[in-house]
Amino acid sequence: STDYGTTYEKLNDKVGLKTVLSYLYVNPANKRKIMLLSDPEIESSILISYDEGATYQKYRLNFYIQSLLFHPKQEDWILAYSLDQKLYSSMDFGRRWQLMHERITPNRFYWSVTGLDKESDLVHMEARTADGHAHYITCRIQECSETTRSGPFLRSIDTNSLVVQDEYVFIQVTAGGRANYYVSYKREPFAQIKLPKYSLPKDMHIISTDENQVFAAVQEWNQNETYNLYISDTRGVYFTLALENVKSSRGLEGNIIIDLYEVAGIKGIFLANKKIEDQIKTFITYNKGRDWRLLQAPDTDLRGDPMRCQLPFCSLHLHLQISENPYTSGSISSKETAPGLVVATGNIGSELSYTDISTFISSDAGNSWRQIFEEEYNVWYLDWGGALVAMKHTSMPIRHLWVSFDEGTSWSKYAFTSTPLFVDGSLVEPGVETQLMTIFGHFSLRSEWQLVKVDYKSIFSRRCNKEDYQTWHLHNQGEPCVMGERKIYKKRKPGIQCALGRDYSRTVVSEPCVCAEWDFECDYGYERHSSNQCIPAFWFNQSFLSKDCSLGQTYLNSTGYRRIVSNNCTDGLREKYAAKVEPCPGKAPRGLHILTADGKLAAQQGHNITFIILMEEGDLQRTNIQLDFGDGIAMSYANFSPIEDGIRHVYKNAGIFQVTAYAENSLGSDTAVLFLHVVCPVEHVHLNSPFVAIRNKEVNLTAVVWPSQSGTVIYFWWFGNSTKPLITLESSVSYTFTTEGMNTITVQVSAGSTLLQDTKDIAVHEYFQSQLLSFSPNLDYHNPDIPEWRQDISKVIKRALVQVTGISEEQILVAVFPGLPTSAELFILPHRNMSERRKGHEGDLEPVVEILFNALNQNLVQFELKPGVEVITYVTQLTLAPLVDASAGHSSSAMLMLLSVVLVGLAVFLIYKFKRKIPWVNIYAQVQHDKEQEMIGSVSQSESAPKITLSEFTDPEELMDKELDTRVLGSISTIANSESTKEIPNCTSV
Repeated sequence: STDYGTTYEKLNDKVGLKTVLSYLYVNPANKRKIMLLSDPEIESSILISYDEGATYQKYRLNFYIQSLLFHPKQEDWILAYSLDQKLYSSMDFGRRWQLMHERITPNRFYWSVTGLDKESDLVHMEARTADGHAHYITCRIQECSETTRSGPFLRSIDTNSLVVQDEYVFIQVTAGGRANYYVSYKREPFAQIKLPKYSLPKDMHIISTDENQVFAAVQEWNQNETYNLYISDTRGVYFTLALENVKSSRGLEGNIIIDLYEVAGIKGIFLANKKIEDQIKTFITYNKGRDWRLLQAPDTDLRGDPMRCQLPFCSLHLHLQISENPYTSGSISSKETAPGLVVATGNIGSELSYTDISTFISSDAGNSWRQIFEEEYNVWYLDWGGALVAMKHTSMPIRHLWVSFDEGTSWSKYAFTSTPLFVDGSLVEPGVETQLMTIFGHFSLRSEWQLVKVDYKSIFSRRCNKEDYQTWHLHNQGEPCVMGERKIYKKRKPGIQCALGRDYSRTVVSEPCVCAEWDFECDYGYERHSSNQCIPAFWFNQSFLSKDCSLGQTYLNSTGYRRIVSNNCTDGLREKYAAKVEPCPGKAPRGLHILTADGKLAAQQGHNITFIILMEEGDLQRTNIQLDFGDGIAMSYANFSPIEDGIRHVYKNAGIFQVTAYAENSLGSDTAVLFLHVVCPVEHVHLNSPFVAIRNKEVNLTAVVWPSQSGTVIYFWWFGNSTKPLITLESSVSYTFTTEGMNTITVQVSAGSTLLQDTKDIAVHEYFQSQLLSFSPNLDYHNPDIPEWRQDISKVIKRALVQVTGISEEQILVAVFPGLPTSAELFILPHRNMSERRKGHEGDLEPVVEILFNALNQNLVQFELKPGVEVITYVTQLTLAPLVDASAGHSSSAMLMLLSVVLVGLAVFLIYKFKRKIPWVNIYAQVQHDKEQEMIGSVSQSESAPKITLSEFTDPEELMDKELDTRVLGSISTIANSESTKEIPNCTSV
């Protein structure tokens, strides 16, 4: 049909009577060009029409097409994905095809983005090598040979993880069982995405990349039915928490759906269903996730009777699922061309219900709502939202529909068929300026489909004139500034039955507002406190919060706030909250790290290996770097840049090489060492050692390998500053420390083609005493059970003890054990200068012990894990004696007890960790646009107990170097603009 369904012409004669068709594509850049695919089980061919289906030309293919992807601008350029996972390209609308690449991951190929990629015919692909490793490669469609393919990311990536969307490219790389996510902004070098370091995502999905900002849904290690919503900076690297515990559900095809919806037509407005305890409640934000509030229920019900309940027991809760069927309106809908108008199904009460469902409408972008039907209805927008068409959502046959010209205040009933029809769906032309719709269904379960064309032109009495319009002011509960702007829209007066037509142009008056506090959100590394202040979050690296001088000679001195991306406010608090550029202060090198580009500790003889130099403090560009490769070759570098590709070196001989990096400037120096095995591959090890040892007394050290290895396992042990290891075939060794202070032990394990390493620091003293500690149960819920978290918590407990008792930091050591419930051991150590004054003995520790016990028994040792989460430290009463010291009289039994606690904790830790693995899942994010996408607090405490906050801890690039367990993580998935699905036209397969 070419007249909106008034007449139809049969095409069988034009395509061949014996041709069996499987799919139809309409070129998105030129709708006169149509492509039909034949059924691959019958033959492999395509039929092409250049005249909107009037005539067709048939072309045979030597491959079977599974899906097509049209270029968004060039109407003759097409990518075809075959059933045998090969990617073909055509530049003449399918008449001739050329093989581009084999072993392409399904749905992981993308056309270039205009303005970002240099060549318009560039293709982004996720391809697999013969050994199964996936790589991100790019090439031009006519120049895609082995020599012209490039790799924007040199390392292999996780299968099914490449996402190219707008200005961003996302990939995922799993190392040591944990996924790391990387992003490239505007095709710049990839940077690792920074999430809170204890979030430990099981699943991460890109929801939106609109307006130079990334929305991501992350399911963290302690979540099962919810996701946390994060929002990024412009580059997509640093993410800030926007909303916790957003409800997720499973779709008809097993996909995961996030209950998040973006209101079309007005930027910054989102609806989300948040789980609070066991209830689901609907929240709305007008500033892109900075502030959320419950939806206000209507003042009256459908009959005009007043509501007799108040918040939070009487709020509106909505179903936010976008329909997977493009022929129904779905549970919620809004349109770019009808700003402020939102129609949704839901209920009024204290939580979301799936039984008592009604249909509601908002004419002011979610500020107020009205009930329009007491049941679930599909509602379509006609003529720029000037008319609404509603049809009951039911499995029973119907013959009536309802039309409203006053935004749902009143409805007129019309019969669209004389015989009741089982309605399967409705076809409405893309865009909402149309006044036509086609309803399709069947009269009985055995009858053929019936098409009913409904033309509403006769209902509109005339064309609209200027007297038919009124202005509407966008607001948020009366506040006229939304996303830093005052906006005034021109809308048709409710009840006026005039037609806008296709040439209607909506006018909007927009002016910037003076910046207020709600125009700013907490910057990366900060979290909102109950006092509405941004405070440093303990799970972020403190060095990122302000003085990040790693990329240049200046830094942005942040106050903890940043202006919301795409917010257009001006003046006011903008100067107060804006980050200021300041010169980096001179610092000595600190935290020097040397690692290989692939993160492994092994290399193949005769192959290039790339070393990466990182430094936590100091300016690499103003520091001299010396690198000794350990094979007799050393190099020096000046003006070193951290964004370079690293330092490459080829080892000509096999063996173990100590690679040493030395950094020096006028203020100081630092050294880092890496022990590199040439030819041997890498695995994983956990070094089990005591936290404190007695000088000149033998201790046992054990390397626990996971998973257990068959065959010969070689263990390499380094003690202190030794350059040559002790090599054993046993997993345990005995060692005697002769020097007091902190002693470092490194163990590496080689098994076949695998190599891994772990390092521990042991405090060595003449004597010590110890006591087991326990904590209030709320700490267990926030315990991800990884080494770095335990180290950070140990520091916080120690700091709390020092502040409460005034005892020197040198005399206290706290070690948190693996496993749940969370427990720790407190070590009381002799003063460092005791031996210099006189010979010390165990009795010197008794006054310190008494002070510590008094503080612990009075519950004075507390710390704030996060706002509203207060943790109390207790003395554990499971010991054989109140204190365990290191004297010969009872040290053996005490150490046996402590060792059993550690081993039991480790066993519980392994069982607990591996029991809560969750398989990979896919997701559909509920963010709808009118772009024709495819489917698309705190606990009170006594004044004598100071508050300790976790805030100043390191954020290593790779946590798994000390991690024993593994986590299975989901792949990145997204809503992408694509024409490559075969299930439903204009729908996206994620």
